[in-house]
Amino acid sequence: MINSTVSVIVPCYNQAQYLDEALQSVADQTYENWECIIVNDGSTDNTGETAQVWIEKDKRFTYLLLENGGLSNARNSGITKAIGEFILPLDADDKIAASYIESALDAFEKDDTLKVVYCKAERFGEETGIWNLPSFSLFNLAQKNMIFCSAFFRKKDWELVGGYDAGMIYGWEDWEFWIAILKNGGNVECLDQVGFYYRIKSKSMLNQVNKDHSAYLQEYVSVKHADFFVKTFGSFAFLNTQHDDLKKEYEAKLKSEKFVIDLFCKTFFGFKLFKK
Repeated sequence: MINSTVSVIVPCYNQAQYLDEALQSVADQTYENWECIIVNDGSTDNTGETAQVWIEKDKRFTYLLLENGGLSNARNSGITKAIGEFILPLDADDKIAASYIESALDAFEKDDTLKVVYCKAERFGEETGIWNLPSFSLFNLAQKNMIFCSAFFRKKDWELVGGYDAGMIYGWEDWEFWIAILKNGGNVECLDQVGFYYRIKSKSMLNQVNKDHSAYLQEYVSVKHADFFVKTFGSFAFLNTQHDDLKKEYEAKLKSEKFVIDLFCKTFFGFKLFKK
């Protein structure tokens, strides 16, 4: 078994009411060589007081206070401070299974080509049950994210891509980050066990991404990682040709269907529905 230190990074912005559950799930890990950095992203609630209890209880917990700068900045600040070879982000309102770190490190030990290890997930809170996500492939990743934030990666890979992109101001920072570290190679493994628990609330960052924000984020990621999307889907010229071919095919089919309908109507009713 690898004996590397794992750094669990827990950003918290006004989520103190959930923080104890998240930190307890870290404390319950069967693998003991970890540190947990609680990053207070300028909270106005009692996040600091809650964190202090854990710092006094277990020296593996440490605390970092920031002015509010957003999720990407909070994660990056915590990872910068981290001493671990492996990083595990954990949002303050979620939690992990007791064997998650141990199982992930076992996977890294068995396969040194792995860049990312994650697991099956379960929802809790206002909704419960298995969180069914598409299986990972680069092609699937190019369309939407299927790796939640609480997946393991090496700190050196985070450094190589410059960390989480603060330009993802409306969310989806995980999607951009996974594209950044995986587009040039490296394997991914999804553990065959539930290791992550995602809290469902009536209001979360995922369901707050509106149509305009979604369009901005799609465009931002498409421009930043144009090489990845071209490699996955083909060049823009190729896509345009495909679009034109599909349009012509549809128009031909539509014209054919109109001809059949008009022939039927003319034969039996004496009129046509469509003008030439």
